[in-house]
Amino acid sequence: MSNYNAHESAVEETINGAVKGNSIGKRLGIIATCVVGGSLVALYAVAGPFVAPALRKICLPYVPATSVQVENVLKVLRYRSGSLVDIGSGDGRIVIAAAKKGFRAVGFELNPWLVWYSRYKAWREGVHHSTSFYISDLWKVSFAQYSNVVVFGVPQMMEQLEDKLGKELQNSARVVACRFPFPSWVPDDSVGEGIDSVWVYNAKTFQSQAQINQATEK
Repeated sequence: MSNYNAHESAVEETINGAVKGNSIGKRLGIIATCVVGGSLVALYAVAGPFVAPALRKICLPYVPATSVQVENVLKVLRYRSGSLVDIGSGDGRIVIAAAKKGFRAVGFELNPWLVWYSRYKAWREGVHHSTSFYISDLWKVSFAQYSNVVVFGVPQMMEQLEDKLGKELQNSARVVACRFPFPSWVPDDSVGEGIDSVWVYNAKTFQSQAQINQATEK
C-alpha cells in the first residue's frame, strides 16, 4: 500500500509540475506577445506620421530629397536671391539648405509631425531666424509673394499646380520642379538625371506662352 501511495504521489508531483510549467510557459508567451505588440504600436506611432501620406486632396507620400537633389536645386538657384518657398517641404531639408545660402525660406507641409521636426532641425542648424514652416494645404495658400518656388510633386497634381502658379506668380519668379516636370510648360533649363532631375521654369516664359495660347484660341 505504501508503495502504491508513493507512486501516486510521484505521479501527482509530475502532473503538477507539468501544469505549473505549462502555466509559466503561457504567461511568458502572453508577456512576450504584449512586449512585441507594444513595440510595434510604439514604432508605428513614431514612424507612421513620417512615412504615411498626410490627408490631402491628392496623395503626396513623404519621400525625402536625396543629397544630389538638394545640390541640384541650389545649383539652379545659385544666382537668385530673395524669398523661397518649398511646396510640400517634408522634413525641411530644402528650406534649411536654401536658408544657409541666404534665402528667406519657407516650407508648407500638411503633416504636422514633419513640420515640428523641420522647425527643430532649423533650430539645430542655426537657421531658425531665416526659416518658417507652416502646417497648411498647398491649395489654400497663395504663392504670389515668393520669387523662387520649389516643388516636389507627383504627376497627378502637376497640371492643377501649373495652373495655380501660372496665375499667382510674378513674372520675375522661378519655379524648380523635382522628380516630375510640369506637363505643359517648356523648361528653360534642367539639371541632373533620373530621380535627381530638376527642371527650371521662368515665370516670364510660361506666362508669355499662356498669353500666346489664349490669343490663338480666340
